[in-house]
Amino acid sequence: MKKILIITNAFLLSVFSSCSDKFLEVTPKAALSSTTLQNSKGVTALLVGAYSLLDGWATAEGAYRSYQSSADNWVYGSVASDDAYKGTIAGDQPPISLIEQGNIASDNIYFRGKWRAMYDGIARTNDVLQVLAKTTDITDTERQQITAEARFLRGHYHFELKKMFNNVPYIDETIYDPNNLESTKIPNTADIWPQIEADLQAAYEVLPTKQASPGRATKWAAGATLAKAYLFQKKYTEAKTILEAIVASGQYRLVDRFHDNFRAVTNNNAESVFEIEYSVNDGAPGGENGNIGATLNYPYGGGGVTTCCGFFQPSQNLVNAFKTSDEGLPLLDTFNATDVTSDQGLESTNPNFTPYQGNLDPRLDWTVGRRGIPFLDWGVHPGKTYVRDQAYGGPYSPKKHVMYRSDVGTNTFAGNPRLNANNYRMIRYSHVLLWLAEIEVELGNLENARGYVNQIRRRAANPDGFVKKADGTPAATYVINEYTQPWTDAAVARKAVQFEQRLEFGMEGHRRFDLIRWGIAAEILNAYYATEATKRSYLSGVQFISGKHEYFPIPLQEILNSTVNGQPTLQQNPNY
Repeated sequence: MKKILIITNAFLLSVFSSCSDKFLEVTPKAALSSTTLQNSKGVTALLVGAYSLLDGWATAEGAYRSYQSSADNWVYGSVASDDAYKGTIAGDQPPISLIEQGNIASDNIYFRGKWRAMYDGIARTNDVLQVLAKTTDITDTERQQITAEARFLRGHYHFELKKMFNNVPYIDETIYDPNNLESTKIPNTADIWPQIEADLQAAYEVLPTKQASPGRATKWAAGATLAKAYLFQKKYTEAKTILEAIVASGQYRLVDRFHDNFRAVTNNNAESVFEIEYSVNDGAPGGENGNIGATLNYPYGGGGVTTCCGFFQPSQNLVNAFKTSDEGLPLLDTFNATDVTSDQGLESTNPNFTPYQGNLDPRLDWTVGRRGIPFLDWGVHPGKTYVRDQAYGGPYSPKKHVMYRSDVGTNTFAGNPRLNANNYRMIRYSHVLLWLAEIEVELGNLENARGYVNQIRRRAANPDGFVKKADGTPAATYVINEYTQPWTDAAVARKAVQFEQRLEFGMEGHRRFDLIRWGIAAEILNAYYATEATKRSYLSGVQFISGKHEYFPIPLQEILNSTVNGQPTLQQNPNY
């Protein structure tokens, strides 16, 4: 869905009470009144504007930057976890470095950027619903669908805030009063899960199973998002009912090749339940409808993909997680005992390097760019010349969202090839299957869980989906198989399911949130920091503090802005 910029609230003008001259009542330029929008076209335009905030970018540069509010949460879900380093150089975007290093403070501009983007999206959904209530030239069916889509979006934006900050205010169209600028200054002391569930449930009950326009919310997108919200609350039975309905619908399947989930030419494929749509060369200024939130996250230099910017480098820990046993299974407990060989410290001109020869899950080389392995269709990754500062950010490059050489000029923006039309797959059918596996473990149905995990591993083992050398042979020693032995130990099964989610969704912005909802963030991340400190000195002494770091702090400026009658209505999260 293409984005359009819509201004929905007129600026307030001061009029002296002693003056009644009509010529002083000036309609502000570049503003649309709600009356003007009270028709079918106006409401539709408002709804498009509400969708446009899904990628976190639709306001002026001074409000927040795209990478503070990127749909894929690469900073908050991946860099703030064991999946990725900030990358680039130490002095570039230091607020991300602070987050990566556990120096998490309420005045970090990134937290405010995410907060503002999501509440901008919420405001737009409320605009839709308020104007819709006053619109008459629309059928009941259209009214129901627009309401459902707006409520889906509102549920999504609040969900994003809930998993980031936990204690956040829920704002709907009955709270927001355009004539009272303080109407949204409400406390954040109530748990908003019930309201999120209500919005998503309402959308689930009304939306069609398919939409003519890709990117518009469907019944199954709403259902999967609702099931995810249930999972965050450990409501396993409720989530299972919805997820099984998605499977039973027959509408989705795993695509044959894992990497077809990360290509612009295979956007909106049979595995996609909900995607954030990107487009380029569509007339939008600066190519801002491309995947602008990931605009920093490309190999740096080397005469290859781009000349900027070198952020978002996969961690050695993530790379190690893709090692497999001789039986082709993950090394659940020992994966990080030794490192997959890298070219750390070697110049690209140094020929004395051989890529790792041990067994690997083939998904590694669609998730991570590493020396000696083909990098999409750009040729073989040269190593250090693709990395801005290898000593700081490590030897690896991001890969999943990067455009192919064959995309340049068509699926890339003419003015900046780093802006491309490779959609972000927010929810895939593989999510549905692995969430079901997770649920079955918790409900004691371990063999059902194994079956779901094996569907994912079976697809990953498809040789047609392996990264290949120029001669058509596999680029590494790919050894992957299904779990053949029955699962009888719930703790082992749980670890296997959680590990599979990491392998399947690495570098997609989910990892930290998953660790927290599983209740293992302190255990996993503190072990990660202890080991990684021997490789990245800036991680020395970093700690995940239980009772504090499960959530990020409420942005300090937003607390100050919430003041009513001299007192802030927002309260800070515990221990900040």
